[in-house]
Amino acid sequence: MTLSSEKNSPRPISSNSIPQEAFDWYDEYAHGDIDRRTFLSRLGTLSVTGLTLSVVAGALTPNYALAEQVSFNDPEISASYVEFDTPNGHGKGRGYLVIPKNVNADNKAPTVLVAHENRGLNPYIEDVARRLAKAGFIAFAPDALFPLGGYPGNDDAGREMQKTLDGSKIEGDFMDAATLLKNHEFSTGKVGMVGFCYGGYLTNTLAAAMPDTIQAGAPYYGTPAKGNIDKIKAALQIHFAELDQRVNDTWPDYEKALKANNVNYTAYVYPKTNHGFHNDSTARYDEKNAELAWQRTISFFEQNLRA
Repeated sequence: MTLSSEKNSPRPISSNSIPQEAFDWYDEYAHGDIDRRTFLSRLGTLSVTGLTLSVVAGALTPNYALAEQVSFNDPEISASYVEFDTPNGHGKGRGYLVIPKNVNADNKAPTVLVAHENRGLNPYIEDVARRLAKAGFIAFAPDALFPLGGYPGNDDAGREMQKTLDGSKIEGDFMDAATLLKNHEFSTGKVGMVGFCYGGYLTNTLAAAMPDTIQAGAPYYGTPAKGNIDKIKAALQIHFAELDQRVNDTWPDYEKALKANNVNYTAYVYPKTNHGFHNDSTARYDEKNAELAWQRTISFFEQNLRA
């Protein structure tokens, strides 16, 4: 992959400088288990030599100026925002479509649906879509917040907005997006899916709900589908962060169900990583493991979508 030029902003402080409790509390905050005041109050009880409360809080909060590995101006891709009908969801959706420049009706490509976290289509997820296009896939990243005006530009507001939406309709929006990809004029008809956090849950869910559409799913630190696991036909490549106890606690029962239903799956646990380790805009980012996970994901899609 050819990456964009050097980023304009410095990386967040090293994760090694931040106590594990801070990551755990941020995870609780990011998933709505505690409010911002409680999160900051807890951070204030930590004694971290040389680091202020604002520095630690800032390091844990995404800085999306860092989240561009592939420029939207990259000459090898074409990116645009596309509206589409979602009869199974909110009625109308919008997403970020990225197509390799060499792909057309005479040179078709497999597709990958990209599912964001619980806060809407942020710049990090858009960059993930561009990375997939650089690897030769048509990528589409819908914004669950489109019915409310779209991602608002910051994660706190995005989380609050997404909590007000009907989860089943969000799932319907993404299902209709998967159908759009399968039927796209430049598509080979093969559809994969990758998602992060809530998007990992969506990846598991669509694999179970759309067995004749989703052929390969790569959920990152996502909880299991709530039903229809026996219907899954897709190959799954499942990525976990070792320190992500909330999600990891769901794995034994999910693995048991996958085995019982003869689902083709591989699961990886990345040592000493936190939930969100693939997101390169915060101190949770673990470059070595994020790159390894992504290389595995691209190879997985190559194997399951190009054959």
